[in-house]
Amino acid sequence: MSHKVIRSLFEQRLAVWAAARDLRIAYQGVTFDPEPDETYLAAFTLPAGTNTNTLAGDHRAYTGVFQINVVTPAGNGTGDAEGLADDLDDLFPAYLRLKQDNFEVMVLTPVEPGPPIQGDNTLTVSASFQYRADTN
Repeated sequence: MSHKVIRSLFEQRLAVWAAARDLRIAYQGVTFDPEPDETYLAAFTLPAGTNTNTLAGDHRAYTGVFQINVVTPAGNGTGDAEGLADDLDDLFPAYLRLKQDNFEVMVLTPVEPGPPIQGDNTLTVSASFQYRADTN
């Protein structure tokens, strides 16, 4: 298994949540053209080191950060973006476990919002958490 599977598990959960709120998602490595004045999400997996905890090397510990940027139109304040970032904390609570077959990834930390970043036409608030997955 790999960070690819981890990204897929997080993106699947995010997609269901976003669809219920009529939010589009800009996925990592996929062309995305936002509409003017559209609020949307941008999702990224930021893999960290992959380790092994056995002398045989048959174990893998995948760690990293999953980040979701909440992008809103500029000029409306930070409330909408910060509210969605708060909602993501409910979607990805600490110690949440997601599985595919016998592979499981766990959210290690609460969702942490970043500072609002003002662009020319957008305001972005990031929301991220750390994850870990172990194989035998």
